Amino acid sequence: MKFSQRLPATFYQDVHGRVRTELERYGLDALIVDDPHEVAYLSGFFHHPNERPAAVWISADRSVLLLPELEREHAIAQNAAVDQIVAFAEYPGVHSPFEPLAREIGRSGNWGHSPMLATGRLHELQSVFDGVAWRMCGIVDALRLIKSPEEIDLHRQAAALGDVMLHAGRNLIEAAIADGGALPTEAELAGHVTRSGTDWMYATHGDVVVVPMLAAGLVYAGANTAFPHGLPSSYRLQPGDTVILSLGGAVGGRYAESERTFFLGDPTDEQRRYFEADHRAQEVGTKELRPGAVCRDVNRACLDVIRDAGLGEYIRHRQGHGIGLNFHEPPWLEDGDASALEAGMVVSSEPGIYVPGHAGYRISDTVLITDDGAERLTCYPRDLDDVIIKL
Repeated sequence: MKFSQRLPATFYQDVHGRVRTELERYGLDALIVDDPHEVAYLSGFFHHPNERPAAVWISADRSVLLLPELEREHAIAQNAAVDQIVAFAEYPGVHSPFEPLAREIGRSGNWGHSPMLATGRLHELQSVFDGVAWRMCGIVDALRLIKSPEEIDLHRQAAALGDVMLHAGRNLIEAAIADGGALPTEAELAGHVTRSGTDWMYATHGDVVVVPMLAAGLVYAGANTAFPHGLPSSYRLQPGDTVILSLGGAVGGRYAESERTFFLGDPTDEQRRYFEADHRAQEVGTKELRPGAVCRDVNRACLDVIRDAGLGEYIRHRQGHGIGLNFHEPPWLEDGDASALEAGMVVSSEPGIYVPGHAGYRISDTVLITDDGAERLTCYPRDLDDVIIKL
């Protein structure tokens, strides 16, 4: 039986209930959001975002999904978890696309809007809903920080996807070595892991929710790995290279990442030094991930391992970030985030060392914060002996 990526109606009922509790606390009559991730979180409707707006409006006793007419059947097919669907004919149209919504719900009240709402969109809303007093509030942002059990199941599956892709990448390299032919290029390796991840998902999952970066990642080797977010090129892997496979994807719209640094042949003393420092930092940083820990303190503890190894000049980024419907979202494991971690959060733990002209080294796991501490959802081996590819 295939894994179902669609969340049950009870998930959305619970989310709507929590939104309504927050509306009462804020003294608001309703909330409107138009960010595609927030629309999906509140309704279960996933779509291809473009210039045509889609929005969810929710009040104490009603929820409405606004979308273009061309998406109506699509939303119905996805069992969009709202009381009503309202559609506009086309965009830009003679009238504002929000006019049909105004005719259904009225034009007055105290409403909240998401911080993700663009200034231009807010001006349009103010013009259409001219009797509404507006207030920016992060109700949905706050709710999304803590994942439900159903969402955690999706993250676990996404983590398994990342591990599958890592195995596929290594297998392609080892097959080329066994055949005695040329090693793959970065681009060939990237294409292979993406196809392998996508094939695995469609073979094992039903109702696949297609989102950007469904199964993808960054693949780079040699000196290119010194770029933290290097892009796959035509560079062909060579014996002695450091290779970073930074892979992952989304299941049910929820992301995970699994990243490992490999070596083509036995690493040199220099490669070992950098890798082992990064490995220690990732171990320390991951163990610090527990309820009550402050994000900036966790980040410092993690990166101080690299600094204490005399390699601080090669740090290029924070320890990690939250993961959810966005690949990158709060909380931020960085010096500027004073928030405390809570059970149910999902984050990455991915310190890196980047030596210009030489190579980069990064190990990343997707981690669930539990009452007992950190639980790695990604399981691909990360010790040095596990990432040496024999020539």
